[in-house]
Amino acid sequence: MTAVDQAATGTSTAETRPRRVRTIVGWLIVVALVLLVAFVALRVSASGPGARGTLDPEGRDDSGALALAEILRDQGVEVSVVRSRTEARAAVGDDTTLVMTNPYTLSDDALTELLEPADRIVFLSSGTHLLNVLDIGENAPGSSAPTDAGCDVPEFAEVGTIRADRFFSPADGVEGCFGDADGAAVLVDDGADRDVLVVEGTKLFSNAYLAENGNAALALALLGQTERVVWYVPSFSDTDIEGQSPDTLGSLTPPWVTPVILLLFTAGIAAAVWRGQRFGPLVAETLPVTVRASETMHGRARLTAKAGDAPHAGEALRDGAQRRLARRLGLAVHAGADEVADAASDRLRIPRGTLQALLAGPLPADDAALVELARRLDELEAAVEASTHTTRGEP
Repeated sequence: MTAVDQAATGTSTAETRPRRVRTIVGWLIVVALVLLVAFVALRVSASGPGARGTLDPEGRDDSGALALAEILRDQGVEVSVVRSRTEARAAVGDDTTLVMTNPYTLSDDALTELLEPADRIVFLSSGTHLLNVLDIGENAPGSSAPTDAGCDVPEFAEVGTIRADRFFSPADGVEGCFGDADGAAVLVDDGADRDVLVVEGTKLFSNAYLAENGNAALALALLGQTERVVWYVPSFSDTDIEGQSPDTLGSLTPPWVTPVILLLFTAGIAAAVWRGQRFGPLVAETLPVTVRASETMHGRARLTAKAGDAPHAGEALRDGAQRRLARRLGLAVHAGADEVADAASDRLRIPRGTLQALLAGPLPADDAALVELARRLDELEAAVEASTHTTRGEP
């Protein structure tokens, strides 16, 4: 080999090594960025929302009920906040009101055991299942216009008017107040053993709306009739319902599969780094025409648009969204709109009437209404999906 060849070979080797080093460094940077993004995503998903929930007597945010608890204390009512059903049952005594929001985390037996020693019970929010368990009434339509008591319950005489968000149809023997012939905002079951009162107070009694209309007066009429109030706060940490996780691909996969996949992935990266410098430059090549699978979807959409059948399209969108929401909320696939609205309202801490109108209200009559319905359903699914990831990430 001549000196010129040796010099050329040395130069080529010297030029190749820096390029290979730069390639390896580039791959390392890519891997580091992927790991950084994954770490940030895990941290964000694991960070939960506020420490207090809707109508929590110690909650200071807009959805909490600390203002109501303080008003009761100012009126001389002893307010005891408990977060265990065992402690709540033990704390109930004479001249005591047991208060709670919809106890969706308790089974029917646990709820019956909790309510057994109480003489006066007030539910500040409710769901379809709770109404059936109490046999006190059912959901009903109503107007959001201001309404007064309109009943013979003495403590409601000086309340004034309220703007209710949800209405009920009282069962036989149950008196309805603050409503009309179609529905009442407050149900009063004045039984022989105990008094049970149900109201949808998620918006009425929260810190943000307590000062409006007669909301504070209604709260005092409901909770200020006894010397003591035992305020039970339901939570998943105090539930007696044993959830059963469905079989997933991870649970059905043998334990040796994951290490093998990781090993193959590592080997593939190593092979790409090893052989990456031996390929020549990229060559542009004309590829055959491919038909995307999404064309079928677009074709059906064009047929529906051409037919101008907005109600049928809206019904299809709503049915699909309801099934997906039921699966994400842990309900049966064929759960009704009322059950899905109840579960989503409890999960997202928003008024149940809004979700009921979205999932079971009138179908869109034109394209503009159809687009608005699709947008709102998509926002609801995204919010439920985000809250599901947040709940799983909580300790």
